[in-house]
Amino acid sequence: MSHWIVAPIILPAFTAAFLVMALRHDLARQRIVSFGATALLLAVAVGLFALAGDGAVRPYLLGNWPAPFGIVLVLDRLSALMLLLTAFLALAVLVYACEGWDAKGRHFHPLFQFQLMGLCGAFLTGDAFNLFVFFEVMLIASYGLMLHGGGAPRLKAGFQYVAINLVGSTLFLFAVGLIYATTGTLNMADIALKAPQVAAGDVALLRTGALLLLLVFALKAALVPLHWWLPTTYAAAPAPVAALFAIMTKVGAYSIIRIHAMVFGPEAGELANAAEPWIVPAALLTLAVGAIGVVATRRLLDLVAFAAVWSMGSLLVAVGLFGPRGLTAALYYTVHSTIATAGLFLLADMVMRHRGQLADRLSSAAPVAQAALVSGLFFLAAIAMAGLPPLSGFIGKLLILDAAREAPSAAWVWSLVLATSLVVIIGFSRAGSVLFWKTEAAGAGPLPAGSAAPGPAAAGAPRWPASAVLAVAVLIGGTGALTLFAGPATATFEATAAQVLDVRGYVAAVLGPEAAAQLGGAPGVALGR
Repeated sequence: MSHWIVAPIILPAFTAAFLVMALRHDLARQRIVSFGATALLLAVAVGLFALAGDGAVRPYLLGNWPAPFGIVLVLDRLSALMLLLTAFLALAVLVYACEGWDAKGRHFHPLFQFQLMGLCGAFLTGDAFNLFVFFEVMLIASYGLMLHGGGAPRLKAGFQYVAINLVGSTLFLFAVGLIYATTGTLNMADIALKAPQVAAGDVALLRTGALLLLLVFALKAALVPLHWWLPTTYAAAPAPVAALFAIMTKVGAYSIIRIHAMVFGPEAGELANAAEPWIVPAALLTLAVGAIGVVATRRLLDLVAFAAVWSMGSLLVAVGLFGPRGLTAALYYTVHSTIATAGLFLLADMVMRHRGQLADRLSSAAPVAQAALVSGLFFLAAIAMAGLPPLSGFIGKLLILDAAREAPSAAWVWSLVLATSLVVIIGFSRAGSVLFWKTEAAGAGPLPAGSAAPGPAAAGAPRWPASAVLAVAVLIGGTGALTLFAGPATATFEATAAQVLDVRGYVAAVLGPEAAAQLGGAPGVALGR
């Protein structure tokens, strides 16, 4: 049992406590400690990703209590991938935030570390109740980060964000209560084992619990009609926080994969594939709503927020296919969309802070500082996000379309993915031309309350620090790397999808081979399209 498995949870937790108790009033040292801890987290995540590469599922039994009676963490290819993506994103965002955003309010770095603790815990836990616990850790930290810097619009959006997530948390508790009442367990492997054996009279209750979980995860993933909170929240949040939140919606998608593709997957008896009829239709609506938002909005931050909604529609279309090819496409698109969305939020901040009172309005203004560099980065990020060749968004879309070829909804998937991609291209083209081509003297207009203080909207505007530009370039460069190494990456994602769908292998690793023998079907068979 490798003790490194628990490190991604312990490291940010101890770092956050140390920052609060010892360095509360010393921002310079907070930056050093927070950067060092996040860099170490990335190193640990790389090590765990390499460790998981052998295909073994590794349970970590806290207190050495045997599963399903004790708390269990599980490292497999999927959790290791999400840990690596989280740590990579966090380090880039932190570098950007240290250029001044972290000084606009109190306790940015402790909250940032607690956020990482919640994210890593959600990806590692093997227990449905502890998934709820880490959701709450993650959400409590995100409340503070969302309000960082203050301002009336941010406070209003923060209230909506808190309210909708409190409703989600309540539904989560109802769901785990129903699952525990019918199965007597909340360990994911044990639920997968007992779900097919539930008495006929309890099937409806267990199905209700499973669908309530789907509702909660759909809320986190901003699936239509539960998406409405995301554009308001992300557009109002501080730019580095919105960039970090790009991984938050992926927690919802991850939970759908973990619970509904594995626990309530094809081997769950009468509960098999309970979520399948709901996800693809909702994801297609999400595609449409997100694309309409991109082309209709008149602010850059809103455009990026609706692009995030649209990308979640693409991702969840692939997830909803619940087969090896669909999950492979979903994992590739998860990595792509996370880093592309984060890069766009940071770029939007760079643009708006140098446009005077116009801020992020899509109106003509004086050229921003380092216009050639910023416009080039925006061009690459827009290409990646919209799914144009040669960057990773194009490959991700091809994988999704290929996975959907034999699905009953293939015609709808192909039509909406391609049509909405065109709409999103138009939206980004319009924004780019207004921001970087049709430049003129700075316009007038009130600066939105709570926004970052803008720099001069003139040719003599101060140049951006190299570290901030580097953070954005690394994120956008990640889409290029994902393109260059698409072959090895896709092979890794295929192996990850196969492991997720191998329910017997997961149960055998956590509960033992004897428990896995109680499941029907042949070992290692990944069912589904």
